[in-house]
Amino acid sequence: MQAMTERRTAMSTWLNSVLQNVEPTIESASSDASFRSYWRVYAQGQSYVLMDAPPRQEEVGRFVRLARQLREIGLNVPEIYAQSIEAGFLLMSDLGSRQYLSQLTQRSVERLYGDALGALVTLQAFGPTQGLPIYDAHFLRRELEIFLEWLLGRHLEMTLDSTETSMLDATFSRLIDSALEQPQVCVHRDFHSRNLMVTGPPSPGILDFQDAVVGPVTYDLVSLLRDCYIAWPDDQVREWSNGYFDLAAQSGILRPGHEERFRTWFDLMGVQRHLKAAGIFARLKHRDGKPGYLADIPRTLSYVISVARCYPELTEFGAFIENRVYAALH
Repeated sequence: MQAMTERRTAMSTWLNSVLQNVEPTIESASSDASFRSYWRVYAQGQSYVLMDAPPRQEEVGRFVRLARQLREIGLNVPEIYAQSIEAGFLLMSDLGSRQYLSQLTQRSVERLYGDALGALVTLQAFGPTQGLPIYDAHFLRRELEIFLEWLLGRHLEMTLDSTETSMLDATFSRLIDSALEQPQVCVHRDFHSRNLMVTGPPSPGILDFQDAVVGPVTYDLVSLLRDCYIAWPDDQVREWSNGYFDLAAQSGILRPGHEERFRTWFDLMGVQRHLKAAGIFARLKHRDGKPGYLADIPRTLSYVISVARCYPELTEFGAFIENRVYAALH
């Protein structure tokens, strides 16, 4: 509690030094699944967003660099008006409070996803790659181990036998191989309905991009279309992914004629991401005291079960997720 009070005092002191002789009104805007928090600041008829990223846990330098680079290619990310890298404070433009998640309906989804897919193709075709971490085999496997450690081990207190361990290891290797054989592009890593904002043109507003990497071309696409927070019928998802493929092929990101390979990449990338996400949701509960994400685990694992049914080599794995893991959540 004392640390929180000291942090709020430091934030107010820094903000007052930036605004100079202006008495701002500050209210909580949101927090996310990290140690960052966001505050809406009103001053002289203007609205801003202040990011508080405690430097012991977060590093805002990457956010600042990426924000500049993404704005240069025409994406709608926050403009940074003032910064203190050392203290972990940024004062930025306000992209509003209309998250995709709250605005998506059957009537609006085609337009909103059309905007998002256009932005995604821009990111992949023109986004930065120099200086970003590489989403390599070690990185991918480390993420999959979050599922083992936090969902199976900590949350479900599950003990695996040698057959299950071998099966999971073989499945993880298959997922990693599929990810690494894809074209490698700039990957946002959290391109989904809670980080996309409905704004004036250019829409969408894009948030939470500081963990960008160079990685598989389908990663952000599956984050968007098989979202952990909202689900759509599979035939709709296929239609959207096919539309993306056409855009990406026209932009030189993908090669025409690789539609079948692309569908496999998309499906298996989703399995990797959803296993990781399920593990992170459990970690947020047990390590960070944020239990609200547990409700999203069944939806997240349902994607894994659905995909596994379409791939004979994943039959045993899918049965394990459905009968041992999903069933244990209820």
